Amino acid sequence: MIFIPLLGMIAVLLLPRESDELIKRVTLFFTLVPLAVAVALFISYDRSTAGTQYVVNVPWIQAFNIQYHIGIDGLSVTLLLLTALLGPICVIASWRNIEKGIKAYMALFLLLETGMLGFFVALDLFLFYVFFELTLLPMYFLIGIWGGPRREYAAIKFFLYTLFGSVLMLVAMIAVYLNTLITLAATEGNALNNLNFQIWVFLGFFIGFAVKVPIFPFHTWLPDAHVEAPTAISVILAGILLKMGTYGLVRINMSMFPQGLDFFCNGLALLGFINIVYGSFCALAQTDFKKLVAYSSIGHMGFVILGLSARNDSGITGAILQMFNHGVISAMLFLLVGVLYDRAHHREINGFGGLGTKMPVYTGITTLAFMASLGLPGLSGFVGEALSLLGAYDKFKMLTILSTIGIVIGAAYFLWTLQRVFLGTLNPKYEEIPEINGREILTLVPLGILTIVLGVWPNFAIDMFRESVTNLIDVLQAI
Repeated sequence: MIFIPLLGMIAVLLLPRESDELIKRVTLFFTLVPLAVAVALFISYDRSTAGTQYVVNVPWIQAFNIQYHIGIDGLSVTLLLLTALLGPICVIASWRNIEKGIKAYMALFLLLETGMLGFFVALDLFLFYVFFELTLLPMYFLIGIWGGPRREYAAIKFFLYTLFGSVLMLVAMIAVYLNTLITLAATEGNALNNLNFQIWVFLGFFIGFAVKVPIFPFHTWLPDAHVEAPTAISVILAGILLKMGTYGLVRINMSMFPQGLDFFCNGLALLGFINIVYGSFCALAQTDFKKLVAYSSIGHMGFVILGLSARNDSGITGAILQMFNHGVISAMLFLLVGVLYDRAHHREINGFGGLGTKMPVYTGITTLAFMASLGLPGLSGFVGEALSLLGAYDKFKMLTILSTIGIVIGAAYFLWTLQRVFLGTLNPKYEEIPEINGREILTLVPLGILTIVLGVWPNFAIDMFRESVTNLIDVLQAI
C-alpha cells in the first residue's frame, strides 16, 4: 500500500510530457489502489485487541538495529483511511486547476502520498523519521511552484519551520537511541525511566510535532502556506499534515515518555487553550476566505491538544476523533474555497454577496461544512470537541470553561462568512457565475457523507481505536 503511489510516480515520470489526460488518469488509478487497500484494512481490522496488526518486520540497517518495521493499530488505521481517501479526491480536485507542469505535479503528489502513508504505519523510530521528512520535499515544491503570488516565501517558510522542528526531533531521537535500542513499543521504552531525560527528550519531539500541528507560537507558517498553496495541496496540508503532528504526539510523546507528559501536561493544556482562543479570534478578523479557514484549523487543533493533555479516556478519545473529523471537515472547507476561487479568482469575503441565489447547491454544501466545523450536534465536529472538553474538564476546569469561547467565536466567524458571501443582495459582477459542477461535487460528496455518518454514529470511528486508547491510558497511569 505504501509503495504503490511510488510505483505510480515512476510510471508518471515515464509517460510523455504532452499526454496530460493520460498522466491524470494514471495518477488517479495509483491513488485509488491504496484507497481500496485502506478500506479493506478498515473492514478486516480486528477491533477487539489493542496490539499492532499486519506487522511487517524486516532488518534494514542492521549495524544500528534499524528495521523496516511497520504495522497498524486503531489510531493509525483511521488516519490511514483518511489519507488514502484524500489522495484521489485531491487528484480529481487538481484535474482542471493545474495548468503547468502536470507531470511533475502528479509525480510529486504521489511521492507525498507515499510519505504520508508510510508515516502512519512506521513502528521503527528511524523509519518514522524518514517518512516524516519524506513529506517535506514534495510539499515544498508543490507550494513553491504551483502556489499563489507569494508562493516562494510561503514554501521557504514552511520548509524552514518544519526543518527546525525535525532537527530537534532528530537530536531527541539520537538521545533515545543512545539510551536504549530504538523502538516505538511503550513496553520497551521503560528503560528511559529517568525523569530528567524524559523531560528533555519529550521537549525535543514536542517541538518537532508542535510545528506541524501547529501549536502557538510555532503556527505562523500555516496561514502563509495555506493561502499560497493550490487547493488540493491545502487539502492535504490541513487534512493530513496537521494530523501528523498530533499523531506523533500520541504515538511518541505520550506512549514513550509518560513522565515527560506528566511534567508538561499543564503547559500542554494551556497551549491547547491558547490555540483555541487565538486561532478563533484570528479567524474572526480575516477577510480572505482561505486564511479564515486556515486560522480556524489552528483553533480546532487546539481541542485535540486540550483533549490529549487531559490524559483520560474521554479526553484522548475525543482528541483522536477530532483529528479524524477535522481532517474531513477542513478538507471540505478548502475544496469549497477552491471552487469559489476558480470562478471569481479572488477570495475576498466582502467582495461576494448574494451567491446563494446563483449557486444554491454550492451554498448548501458549504453550509453543511460550516455547521460541521462550528460543532453543530448531529454533525461530526460536535462529538470530538464535546469529548475533548469533557475529558479536559476533569483536570482543568477553568481552562476548559474559557476554551468554550472558541466555540462561540467559531460560530460567529462561520455564520458571518455565510452571511457575507451567500446572503444579501447579489454582487452584479457575479450575475453569470456558474454553479458547482459534477467533478467538484464528486470530490465533496464522500467527505459530506462521512461528516454526517460520524455525527450520527461516531462509534464507527471510536470502535477502531477504543482498545488502543485503553492501552495508552494504562501506560500513562503506570507511572
